[in-house]
Amino acid sequence: MTPPIKLGYLLEMWNGRDLAVPIENVRRCEDLGYDAVWSSEAYGADAFSPLAYLAAVTSRIRLATSVVQIAARTPAATAMQFGTIDALAGGNRVIAGLGLSGPQIVEGWYGQPWSKPLARTRDTVAIMRQVFERRAPVEYHGDAISLPYDGPGSVGLGKPLKSILHMNPDIPIYLAAGGPENVRLTAEIADGWMTMGMVPDNAASFRPLLEEGAARSGRDLSTLAISSGCSVTITDDVQAALDAVKPMLGMYVGGMGSKDRNFHKDAMIRRGFGDAAERIQELFLAGRKEEAIAAVPDEFIDNGGLYGSPARIKERFEPWTRCGVTELTIRTQQPEALELMAELAGTRDA
Repeated sequence: MTPPIKLGYLLEMWNGRDLAVPIENVRRCEDLGYDAVWSSEAYGADAFSPLAYLAAVTSRIRLATSVVQIAARTPAATAMQFGTIDALAGGNRVIAGLGLSGPQIVEGWYGQPWSKPLARTRDTVAIMRQVFERRAPVEYHGDAISLPYDGPGSVGLGKPLKSILHMNPDIPIYLAAGGPENVRLTAEIADGWMTMGMVPDNAASFRPLLEEGAARSGRDLSTLAISSGCSVTITDDVQAALDAVKPMLGMYVGGMGSKDRNFHKDAMIRRGFGDAAERIQELFLAGRKEEAIAAVPDEFIDNGGLYGSPARIKERFEPWTRCGVTELTIRTQQPEALELMAELAGTRDA
């Protein structure tokens, strides 16, 4: 029997220039049996601070990041922040969700080189596990990152160190991935996969990549959590709900990254909307942003979210429970949508 799908809730905290944690929604999710609340970062508010706040006002729901950006911190600093929040929250409540972001943010915001992104991911995960496990002083020599550091500018005095804080050695590490090599790497080394560009319609196409990655480390693929996400809107006007999503998608597919390196555009292509993706980017980069937004296909949004009456949402939720996803993170502004999803997923009585 397939285990029931777990539910997560994605924090949406921006209100113009202001930032506010939707604490009542988080508490309601905890009461409804949601498994996790997810926090994200780009080039503004960080992902950790809201979770530290929520650790003090919740008791059970897991505190997860979707995602923290690998280039923003050293692996040891990233591990320290997860370990600290987990300890403050009482232990066994943190999910360390990591992502690469893209060259524009990595080099433009963090001042880090984009080179060797897969090697940097592998090295980051390996070093974080050493910090969490605290079996010995951390020593690691990777293709992108080494500890102690002995590269250009080193004075040669670095030595392996062990965390003073006794952390939970089993903090799960999830990776956001969409491209083939990144998906393989995730199945090889991570505890969970945060999907990019996967919906029920194309989920089967990722299975060979996951199997190849799992085979590299000899793991049982069933031990990999598969975490996806979708927007949920209860409405009598499905078209209006779809139209409300288009400005964000038009910006991400059209302008988030360069013409030749845009992961959101790649995700749209992987879902079979290659012509639309090319057209959206062409229009956006030409400064025709309204046309780019209008070019986002209704079907692309509808197949990746849950919009409409409760009956329609119930019908379209069913494929999510059968496509291999073990955790589904909900993005919504509606408390009633949180209630509906708990009812459909059976978490209310969990």
